[in-house]
Parts: sequence; structure tokens; C-alpha cells
Amino acid sequence: MPNTSTKRKAAVLVAGSWGTALAYVLACNHFEVVMWTRTEAQAKEISTQHHNEKYLPNRVLPPNITATTNMEEALNGAELTLFAAPSSAMRDVARAATPYVEANSIVVHATKGFEPESLKRMSVVLAEELGRPEAEIAVISGPSHAEEVILKLPTTVVVASQSVDVAEKAQEAFMNTAFRVYTNNDVIGIEISGALKNIIALAAGLINGLQLGDNAKAALLTRGLAEISRLGVAMGANPLTFIGLAGVGDLVVTATSQHSRNWRAGYMLADGTPLAVVLDRMGMVVEGVKTTRAAYELAQQYGIEMPITEQLYGVLFNDQPLDRSIEALMGRMKTNEMNS
Repeated sequence: MPNTSTKRKAAVLVAGSWGTALAYVLACNHFEVVMWTRTEAQAKEISTQHHNEKYLPNRVLPPNITATTNMEEALNGAELTLFAAPSSAMRDVARAATPYVEANSIVVHATKGFEPESLKRMSVVLAEELGRPEAEIAVISGPSHAEEVILKLPTTVVVASQSVDVAEKAQEAFMNTAFRVYTNNDVIGIEISGALKNIIALAAGLINGLQLGDNAKAALLTRGLAEISRLGVAMGANPLTFIGLAGVGDLVVTATSQHSRNWRAGYMLADGTPLAVVLDRMGMVVEGVKTTRAAYELAQQYGIEMPITEQLYGVLFNDQPLDRSIEALMGRMKTNEMNS
């Protein structure tokens, strides 16, 4: 459990819903948490009103969480640096942070996605920008809605790093009686799981919106997990990771809950609402949309069959009718479950 005898500082970049929830966990563990945000209004709201209404409405933040738009101020003296920027913004945020990240600061990221242009995992992006070995960067992931974490509802996640020391220090920083943290060394598997489950969550929202029933959703989750693990193993992941917290655990919670913005986006798409309108109404990043494109391209790069991803790609980016996608999935050639 965290050492509470001395004041410790953590920096959280940026102040979205998940970054705020993890800042709350660190604050409960007696860290002085400074969040970095691009906007003065949000920084003032967090520091003086102790709210972050856009991302976690009606929740009071403790006084040991403050915010600033000054990157140096946020990072100065931080023994833990948490990156929670959207995948498309991670490189820019990391680049801005690089001059100020303390040499001995534990670097953790909590972002579930790929860099859109390069298709690189987030730990790779951070390693490139921070000038650190990828083996010394950790990722935290698992079944964890921000809305429940900030209520101290029981949550269990995993933190992964190739460095046992880094993983255990991150575990110690985050773990408490409401937020249980396991360690793992399969960074690739944890990052692939966290990113690709958002694709299945989008499809799950579509299934609910179309009222296709529980049988269809169960099939989606099962075959979706097969796609996730197939690509993950091809990229170097441990297959056992996909039956753990960051794999099936995160998949279930994201694809079955209205807390999930990916599920909500899929649900709205089901009635024919254009993707651009859905994203505008959401008002927050829906990682599953960009991840669908990234996974589609990665599947081609690695020669991996991902029929659910392929059909969702057609719906999102090629205006493919939903009924045609369903027919394509149900009408695929006969095969053996263990071989596909």
C-alpha cells in the first residue's frame, strides 16, 4: 500500500474522464496530484471549484488535486507521470512534456488506442518522444469505468511493464482497498486488448440499437475476443493475456455498459445517424472509431482475418448498410471454431 509518511507528487496529462478518475485514485493514496490541461477554464474549475463537470459531472474532487496549463509546473518534482491523452494527441503531449519529466519519474500511460498515422502502440510513441527505453514504460488497463472508480466502487486492473521494478512501483502508487492492481509483463498484449475491445464495444452498441438480442451479443463478444487475440499474438503478445483483466475483463465491461462512450456511439449509429453527427453529440473522444481503421490496416499488414473489424470498417468509413454487414458475417463459409 502507498507510503503516506511523506508528501508525494504525481502529474496527470490530460484532464479527461479517465485521467481525472486515476488522479482521484492517486489523491486518495495521498499524492499531491497536478493535472495538466490545455484550457485555463478547466484548470480553474478543477483547482478552485473541485469539479470537472464536462467529463465527470456532479463529482467532487479532493483538494489535493489541482490543475494547470503550465506543463513545467505540472511535472516539476513528480515521482509518477501519468499520460492519459487521446491516442491521436499522445505524441504532441509527450513532446511538450519531454523537457520537464523528471529523470526518475515512473512513466505510466492509460490510453487505449493506436497512433492513427503510424499504427504504433502508445508505449512506443512515449518511448520515442521521451527518449526512454520502451521497457521502462508502464501501461494501466482493465475493466474500469471512470464513473465507478470515482465512486470508490470495487475495481480491479492490471499494470504492465517489461521492468518488474517499474510495474511494482506503479502498482504501489495506484493500489488501495477500492482499486486493486495486478502486475504483468506483457505490454503488447495489454495495449492490444485495451485498444481493440473498443471496436467490439462499438459493434455491441449497434447490436443493442438494432435489438438483435442477447444471442447475437454473446456471439459478438466471443468472436470479437478471438479477433483481438489473433492480432495480438501475431504482434507478439502472450495469448494468456486475452483471458485476463485487460482482455476479456475489459471487453465485457466496455461492451455491455452504457457508461462506455464506444457502446453509446454504436447505439446511436444503429438508427442511421451519420458518424460525424454521433461524434459531435458525444463531445468526447470515441477511441473505437479510429481504432477500427487502425485494426483494419494492421490486419492487412499481418495477414490476419478479422471479419467483425472488417464489417465495422465498412459501416463506419464506406457507408455500408448494417443489414449487409450482418448478412456478410452470418453467411461466411463453414469453418472450425478452434481454427478461426
